[in-house]
Amino acid sequence: MQTFTVELPVFPDRQVSITDYKAVSGGIESNTAAINQAITELSKLGGGTVNVPEGIWLTGPITLKSNINLHLEKGALITFDKNPEEYPIILTNYEGQPRLRAVSPIHAFDEENIAITGEGVIDGNGHEWRPLKEFKVTKKQWQARLKKSPYVIDTKEGGIWYPSKTSYEGCLEGEVSVEDPDALKKAAPNYDLYRPVMTNLVRCNKILIEGVTLQNSPAWNLHPLLCTNLTLRNAFIRNANFAQNGDGLDLESCRFVDIYGVKFDVGDDAICIKSGKNAIGRKITVPTEHVRIRDCVVYHGHGGFVIGSEMSRGVRDVVIENCLFLGTDTGIRFKSAIGRGGVVEDITIRNIQMTDIEEDAIIFTMGYTLFRLDHQASDEPDTISKEDIPEFKNITIRDVNCLRAGQAIKIDGLEQMPIHDIILENVMIQAKKAIEIKNANQIFFKNVSVTNQDNLDQSFVFKEDVLSDCSHNF
Repeated sequence: MQTFTVELPVFPDRQVSITDYKAVSGGIESNTAAINQAITELSKLGGGTVNVPEGIWLTGPITLKSNINLHLEKGALITFDKNPEEYPIILTNYEGQPRLRAVSPIHAFDEENIAITGEGVIDGNGHEWRPLKEFKVTKKQWQARLKKSPYVIDTKEGGIWYPSKTSYEGCLEGEVSVEDPDALKKAAPNYDLYRPVMTNLVRCNKILIEGVTLQNSPAWNLHPLLCTNLTLRNAFIRNANFAQNGDGLDLESCRFVDIYGVKFDVGDDAICIKSGKNAIGRKITVPTEHVRIRDCVVYHGHGGFVIGSEMSRGVRDVVIENCLFLGTDTGIRFKSAIGRGGVVEDITIRNIQMTDIEEDAIIFTMGYTLFRLDHQASDEPDTISKEDIPEFKNITIRDVNCLRAGQAIKIDGLEQMPIHDIILENVMIQAKKAIEIKNANQIFFKNVSVTNQDNLDQSFVFKEDVLSDCSHNF
């Protein structure tokens, strides 16, 4: 497939500066009204470029409008405040399902021809929103957080710190159900429990994000949902390595996407492809498809390139090539679980270089689970139907090198639906553990070499092998 064109937005040759609307730099005075007024008025005139000059610009949520390019000049920093007045709870979509969330710092709904460009930085002030797990940080970092806020929940894995009383109390009570007729009202007192993604673009067409740095998000950094014609190029997406839900890009149910030259250094999955979660997610029949990813670098993340675990509407026709994954927890990661349903197919991964992968260099798993607090229920269905069973098939991984990994290759399917028709060709991995395959068939190995990094005499070389109906450990 992969014969498609991604349309770029086009803007009129019309420009304004946020200073024309009395925006004040310095990071103390809020510029919410000035920035949004500039965007709204220019959009009504037919669009153009809203310039953000050098300086620190404090603001509340920014609403992007059609035909607007929000351009950050070199030396410009947009930073977001945090207060209940500017971050109302809305019904939106998060982790593949309808959820209550605070409004996102940057958002657009049903807009066309929009862009965020330039050499500046957008900072989501996420450390004021995110909880922190004790085991992810040093003792000194943990003690510093306790000085800012005393609110901690003890778990089997250690403490979870909350930045405010409202987020702490909200966690103890649990999120309000979206089915509750008074959900928005009930959730409002604990607004910062409902951490938003930083950049939320929903049902938009012709989007360009170029050159800018997006960082320090309350939850995910960039979440395009049900969008078409998205170009993300030469940007830098970053979060602290301990940032809870600090994903880089979560591309969900989008079509015609071109991503290249982007650097990621994040606290969760870096480049992540999604398409809804479980039966409620499958009600919208829009897969993620026609996606091209190239020439990207991932420095840290739970996964370098990830599909899932929310993939219930399907993922197909994705190519990722010419990328570096340097020190990610896992390298190439496909994950799902019973209940998701959906099909992941026609995926090509090629020319990937990886080093110092803590866990699996390449992993396919149908047994993905999340740590949950005791009061949180599992999302696995009580009864399992055919539609609840996910499927991975027709996936090619070739020309991949990995130096130092925890495990080379793991393929863990389901008895009800083995992972099948996977090609691994010209793959060389150095790892502590070799290959584990369970509930899989038609796994094609061609010129696959796995070397034990602790004992070079222990290695496995597959010249041209087909593993059918297999459960193997090597």
